[in-house]
Amino acid sequence: MTSQRYFNGMHMRIAQAPAQRDTIFYIHGLGESGLCLEGIMGHQLLKGFTHLSADLPGYGKSPWPEEPLSLSRYADLLEEHLSLLNAGQIVLVGHSMGGVIGTLLCERHPERVRLFIDVEGNISLEDCTFSCIIAAHGFDEFARSDFGRFRDEIYERGIRERALRLYHAGLLMCDPRSIYANSLELVNLSESEELAGRLGSLKTPVSYVWGDTGGTGEYSLGLLRAREIPLVSVQDAGHWPFIDQPDACAETILDIIGRFDR
Repeated sequence: MTSQRYFNGMHMRIAQAPAQRDTIFYIHGLGESGLCLEGIMGHQLLKGFTHLSADLPGYGKSPWPEEPLSLSRYADLLEEHLSLLNAGQIVLVGHSMGGVIGTLLCERHPERVRLFIDVEGNISLEDCTFSCIIAAHGFDEFARSDFGRFRDEIYERGIRERALRLYHAGLLMCDPRSIYANSLELVNLSESEELAGRLGSLKTPVSYVWGDTGGTGEYSLGLLRAREIPLVSVQDAGHWPFIDQPDACAETILDIIGRFDR
């Protein structure tokens, strides 16, 4: 059972294990919240772990910040959050934009993370499907009308694609200033093609998980292979493998953690 509460100014989801192994901390993607992660947090295969996720400021049920926060600021806030929780070393799972924030968290606070599982995190510009759409507009135009049209398009696609139903729910709650500013930063970072190199330079062990049907593209996978980053595919899954194939994704997370058990 996943419980919810506010802590240190952010909305949290917590699934506490009776006999704890690791604590797994999840970071959601652009426009989303911890809502999309509830299924994997409560999965039976992972019931021996404590699971934590926080809605980033400007997303989900967390308050909107006075000004949009950068991805590095999110990383520092999450470290403060984990420190106040006395979480110790964690297994970090970051999805999409959360994979980029996870990379920054590992760079800036390497002592916090014992293992980083990057799920479909941005690597190159081809991974910026939604952020490119958002960043193509001026902010005034985006906030006035285009954000609404974007949400409507996701809603229509969600009739056929289950993962997009949850994505639409997240979009209804997020701050347009935050999703716009974070989209610009994601596009710039991805276009630079530096993220694979930064992943490969981490002191923290890292594995990259991707959906082999509509997930991370071949160009980005090539950049990751060039840096010898371990790649694990989830069969018949797209950008949200933990929603498309929850059993296989849970097995994948469990297997990766097992490889790096103390």
